This record gives sequence, C-alpha cells and structure tokens, in this order.
Amino acid sequence: MSTYASAPPAAGRERLEGLSLLLLTACSWGLNWPIAKFMLTELPPFTMRLVCCAGGVVFAYLLVVLRGENIRVPRALWPRLVLFAMLNFGAFSALTTLCLAWLRASEAVIVTYTLPIWASLLAWPVLGERPTWRSVVALVLGLAGVAMLVGVDASAATAAKLPGVAMGLAAAVLFGLGTVLAKRHPLAVPPVTGVFWQVVVGLVPIVVLALFERPNWSLFTPTGAAAGLYVAVLPMTLSYVAWFRALRLLPASTAATGVLIAPIVGVCASAVMLGDPLGMRQLVALVVTLSGVTLAAWQPARRARR
Repeated sequence: MSTYASAPPAAGRERLEGLSLLLLTACSWGLNWPIAKFMLTELPPFTMRLVCCAGGVVFAYLLVVLRGENIRVPRALWPRLVLFAMLNFGAFSALTTLCLAWLRASEAVIVTYTLPIWASLLAWPVLGERPTWRSVVALVLGLAGVAMLVGVDASAATAAKLPGVAMGLAAAVLFGLGTVLAKRHPLAVPPVTGVFWQVVVGLVPIVVLALFERPNWSLFTPTGAAAGLYVAVLPMTLSYVAWFRALRLLPASTAATGVLIAPIVGVCASAVMLGDPLGMRQLVALVVTLSGVTLAAWQPARRARR
C-alpha cells in the first residue's frame, strides 16, 4: 500500500533536479512555438521542420561524441525506441507542424498542451499513479487557465481552424501516451544517445512529407537560420534530454502538469514576437495556470510501492 512521508535528503535533491529540468524544458518548448511560426513565413511546413530536425540530429551526435557515450543500441531495445521516437518526435513533430499551419502560435501551443489531461488519464492504468487531491486540483487549475486562454479567441474560431485544433489534440494524446510509456519502460541507453536515435527515427516521416514541398530557399534569411539553430539545439535536443531525465525523477502526472508552463511562455512570447493578443483576461488565465503548476510541483514525494 502506498504511504506518504518526508523525503530523505537524496530524494529531495532528485526532486529539485527534476523540477529544474522540467522548468528548462517547458520554457524552451514554449518559446519554440512563436519561433517555429516565424520560420513558416520563410519555409513550407515540413521543410521547416526538416531543417530543425536535421540540425538536432547533428547537434545530438556531437553531444554523444563529446560525452563519450556508446552510440550503439541493443537489438532488443529497438522496437521500444522506434515506438518512443514515433510518439515523442515523429508524429508529434508532424502534427504540431500542421497545427501551426492552421492556427496562431498562441492558439497552437494552448491546444497542444492539453497533453496533461491525457498523460494523467493514462498514468493511472499504465503506471498505477492514482490521482491525489493535490494532483486533481492542480490539473483543474491548469486546465481552467488553458480554457480561459482558448476562450479569449472563441469568437474568431471558424471551421477553417478545426483541422489545426484536431492536429493539436492528436499530438497531445500521442505525446501523453509517450510520456507514460517512457516512464513505465525507460530506455536503458545513455541519455543523449537515446535522444539522438529517437530524433533520427522520428525524422523519417518528416523527410517523406517534405519531399512533396517545393521550398523557395531565397526566402530563407539569416534570422530564419538562427531560429532553426535555436530549435535544433534547445527544444529538439537538450530539452528532450532534460525531459526524459525529469521523467525518471518525478511522477508522470507532475511532469505532465508542469509542462503547462510552456503555454504561458508560448502565449507571452507570441505576443511580443508575433503580435498575438495579450490582455487582462490572458494574464489572469496565466496566473490560474501557474497556480496549478505550482501546486503540482509541491505534491509530497510518494514512496515506491513494494
């Protein structure tokens, strides 16, 4: 039977490390949305994503070499690696790219970050993580804030945006599934090596889709290249390393709820960089969402079930 108790110092340090990595991940993923939306003004959707993913592969390989990690993956782990790559990279990248093509960056990040709903629902049957009153209240607060943000532009919602909403929700469901599966069956490979191979495998559907596009490379500016470099280094590589490490240190529900910081960053950055709406109602919604994230972060550490 699960019990609650004060965490020992080592567990406290691990939790602090996990929360710090979660904060880094959420902030970089949030900033990724307006940057990717800007890149869409210069490149077609899947070409844009291909540029970012290819840069991520190169950067991840350099990290593997610098860290001296063994890049080989045991044959028995390949089926799981391919599954994680498709959920966390391939399908998620393709669907969020399509979502951005239909929606504003601030809208796309809000729709996609309903993923804590699906991760929390899936964590119960897959991981046996029963929701506590804290996690339920935290999730309600977080989703209430997200709902307020969505409601800001409800009058502008048209049938033309429905495909983007559908793509964002599909990405959220698949990433939520990837979250709990990675928590249940983590890959027994070095961290950067795992990210490298998942980006490589997840790049396959992006390459196929990009073959149908005809980019005008003369429109690709140095600013666009710098944006692509940011996406390749932080959201595409370092943040995934931080994310998988955080998943090892925190309950899946806490990790999934914590990434609700990403839409806060995404909405604010979209307002500054792209001119998306940011008024009093949006600010109140951000406060409500952040309250839920804070409550989730302060859940008591749970002992492993014996």
